[in-house]
Amino acid sequence: MGMSTITAARIYKGQKAGLKGAEAELTFEDFPHVSLSKTYAIDRQTSDSANTATAYLCGVKANYGTLGVNGKVKNEDCDSSKDNSTHVSSILQWAQEEGKSTGFVTTTRVTHATPAGLYAHSASRDWEAESPGGDEKCPDIALQLVKQNPGKNIQVILGGGRQSFFPNNEPDVESKEMGKRKDGKNLVNEWLDHKNNISSKVNYVHNLEGFENVTADETDYLLGLFEYSHMQYEFERVTSNSEPSITDMTKKAIQILSKNSKGYFLLVEGGRIDHGHHDGMAKRALEEVVSFDKAIKLALEMTNREDTLLLVTADHSHTMTISGYPLRGNNILGTYVSRDEKVEYTVLGYANGPGYNTSRTFKKNSTLGNDYKQPATFYLESETHGGEDVPVFAIGAVAHLFHGVHDQTYIPHAIGYAACIGPNKDYCKGAASISPIPSFLVPFVVLAHIF
Repeated sequence: MGMSTITAARIYKGQKAGLKGAEAELTFEDFPHVSLSKTYAIDRQTSDSANTATAYLCGVKANYGTLGVNGKVKNEDCDSSKDNSTHVSSILQWAQEEGKSTGFVTTTRVTHATPAGLYAHSASRDWEAESPGGDEKCPDIALQLVKQNPGKNIQVILGGGRQSFFPNNEPDVESKEMGKRKDGKNLVNEWLDHKNNISSKVNYVHNLEGFENVTADETDYLLGLFEYSHMQYEFERVTSNSEPSITDMTKKAIQILSKNSKGYFLLVEGGRIDHGHHDGMAKRALEEVVSFDKAIKLALEMTNREDTLLLVTADHSHTMTISGYPLRGNNILGTYVSRDEKVEYTVLGYANGPGYNTSRTFKKNSTLGNDYKQPATFYLESETHGGEDVPVFAIGAVAHLFHGVHDQTYIPHAIGYAACIGPNKDYCKGAASISPIPSFLVPFVVLAHIF
């Protein structure tokens, strides 16, 4: 959710409401404090979602493809990651150490790169259900979520990804595809066994009906896995009515976590914004931003500016651009004909991706479909990320800390200072103008990968 995505989503939101578009506003654009975040990796100019998650959740730069580890760990090098001295702690762990409740919501798999940055230490983001080193040497990401600190202490986990929790001889409850675990473990049962020894208020749900039956008063721990893989794009979710929206999940998470008088940490990821771009389908990406924006609006309504810090940012950008010079009100998903050359082209396009093969001859409204792939300059099966800085929007307690241009690693340390947790908690407690923040919510967009 870089700047071109934000601008296009603003116009798209406005045009859906019958406006020309540019005069519309996304909820987070009204936040009073804004900064820029530098997203590069140790070894790459343009990052992936794993090393960036390590940066904005753990405060440490990492190598491409690695999670929750420092720069000594190379991508897919299990041996380099087995030493605990290479593991770095996340802001979620810092919150837990101070007695705060923690949770996350995502529209991707709960073991995907962004949420995994909260709890996993792995040389590869791809080791979601198995790793080459096995459980003892390099435990997979799902196993770390259920069995290790800080994952096993997370109270609210909502998203997709049942495939990594069930053995490969057990069919999925909905898709009937087999699980991906080769160790025979049923991690949902293990999660339930552990939590039932802690509390009588434990729920595991896998569909909308089960989710709607969950009440905050009767829930201390909630695991919701609503798809075999990622959750549905918003277009499909609305028509299928089989899983909760990102707004529904955000509301439930805040209701459960806010019961703790010591406060809470919540990460909400609109992760399918990223997937829409990778597929070269700008309309899907923009619809996911609008859906994500609704969750942000709800979070604002449910929280107090005096004791809650809300951030909206992204882990990285994409290669989508907005071309000149369409007239004001031109459909953001449409085309425009240049005045001099009389060349028709799409307003939105990609530097690379699957849209390279898209026809440059346009029929009426042919570019407006949900699955239309905007033209791309170079062919790639999956469009890439962009390398430019991404914005950070902040509102609430101590939000003024977000200003200027910072490295992505600044984000968790600033939040930690605001909430008096983590490495900077003693500095916070020593400042006369700063007091401990009872609760805070970090919506990453992606994070979007960070509301």
